[in-house]
Amino acid sequence: MSRMFGTDGVRGIANTELTADLAYSLGRAGAYVLTEGTHKPKILVAKDTRISGDMLEAALVAGILSVGAEAVILGVVPTPAVAHLTRQYKADAGVMISASHNPVEYNGIKFFDGKGYKLSDSLEDQIQAVIESGFEGVPSPVGGDVGRSYTEETALREYIDYSLSTIKTDLKGLRVALDCANGAAYKAAVKAFRALGARVYVINDNPDGNNINENCGSTHMEELMDYVVRKQCDIGFAFDGDADRCLAVDENGNEIDGDKIMAIISNYLRNKGKLAKDTLVATVMSNLGLHKYARDNGLELAQTQVGDRYVLEEMLKEGYNLGGEQSGHVILLDYNPTGDGILTSLMLIQAILEANKTASQMAEIIKLYPQVLVNAKVNADKKYDYNKDTEIQEAIEKLEKEFAGNGRVLIRPSGTEPLVRVMIEGEDQEYITKKAKEIADLIEKKLK
Repeated sequence: MSRMFGTDGVRGIANTELTADLAYSLGRAGAYVLTEGTHKPKILVAKDTRISGDMLEAALVAGILSVGAEAVILGVVPTPAVAHLTRQYKADAGVMISASHNPVEYNGIKFFDGKGYKLSDSLEDQIQAVIESGFEGVPSPVGGDVGRSYTEETALREYIDYSLSTIKTDLKGLRVALDCANGAAYKAAVKAFRALGARVYVINDNPDGNNINENCGSTHMEELMDYVVRKQCDIGFAFDGDADRCLAVDENGNEIDGDKIMAIISNYLRNKGKLAKDTLVATVMSNLGLHKYARDNGLELAQTQVGDRYVLEEMLKEGYNLGGEQSGHVILLDYNPTGDGILTSLMLIQAILEANKTASQMAEIIKLYPQVLVNAKVNADKKYDYNKDTEIQEAIEKLEKEFAGNGRVLIRPSGTEPLVRVMIEGEDQEYITKKAKEIADLIEKKLK
C-alpha cells in the first residue's frame, strides 16, 4: 500500500477515498499507537463545518472507543483549538476532521500528539503499519473496559479566552471585516473580535455543510477586498475552512499575504526583543522579497520544503519561535504549536496599532516581487527527472545568472498529479511570464 498520510494528515474525497471504514481504522490505530497501549487514553476529536464531518466523526470516535480510550468531542472548532486544548486538558492526543481549504467533497483526518504537535512521519507510518497488520496486538476490551465519549461544551469558549489573552490592547473604534469561509472560524473569530471591542463586519459566517470555502475565505479574497472598501474598514481578515491560516486586507482593499504578515510580525517581535535568534522560518515558496526584507533588516531567514509541518520541525530543531507560509499558515510557537489564523490576526492587528500606522503603511515594510507559476504536464513516471536533464538545467542556470540576485527559478514536481510546477520571480512581470512558459514548454517536451 502507498503511504496513507500526506503533508497534512489523511485526506481525500469523503465516502469514496476517505471512508467511514478508514476513519474507524485511523481512530483505532491512532489511539493505540499514540499511547503505546500503556494506559486508558483521552483523545480530543473536533471537526470543521463540512457535511461529511458527522459521518467521519462517528466512525473515528467508534474506533477510539474500541480500544478502550476516552473520546472528548469538541464539536466545530478551529484546528488550532485542538492543538491548544490537547495540552490544556492534558489529553494524550487530538484529532481534527477537516480538509482545510479544499472544497466540500473533500475531508481529512489529522492527529496531534499530547503536546499539540502534528505527528512525525515515523508515528504516522506506525499508525499505517498497525492498520495494514490487521490490528495485530491491538486490544478489543469488553464490558466496562470499552471506551466512553462525552461532549466538552466549553471547548470553544476556552480557546477564544486563550486567544484573547495574547493581545494586550482593546480594539474599540476599529472597524474590522472578517471572512469566515463558512468554516470553523464562523463563531470563534467573530466572538474574539467583538469581545475586544472592535466594530465587526462579517461575511461567509453561515455554514450549511456545503458552502465551506465556496468562493470565499483565504483562497478567494476578492469578496473581502471589495467588502473592506465598501464598509470603510480599517482591516479585513480571511480564514480558511479550519482557521489554521489567515490572510489580511488593508483599508484600500489590497491583500496582505503570508509573507507580508510574517515580515510585519517579525519586525514587531524583534523590536520587543521577542524574536528568537532574530530568525524567521519560511518555505521555498516564500517570495524573494521576504529574503531581501530579512537581509536588509539584519534578520536570518531559514528555509524549508513546502508544508507547515516542515516549518515547525525546523523551528523546534533550532529554537525559533516564528515561521510560516505564503498561504497564511503562521506559527507563533510561544503561543501555539501549529498555524493559528485567529492568533495571527490578533498579533498582526496589535503590531499595527502599536506602530500607530494604517495596515497599508505597515505592509510597505516589504516589497514583494512579481511571481508566476506555470504547470508543465509530464509523464507521471518522469516528473522527478527534470534535474537530470542537461538542457533543462542549463536553461534554469542561464536565467538565474541573468537575474543576478534579483529573481529566482523554483521547480517543484506535484506530489499528487503528473505535473512539474515552474515558479519564477523577478522584477518584470511580462518577462518572467514569458520565461516561465518557455521553461515549462521545455520540461513538457523533454519529460513527456
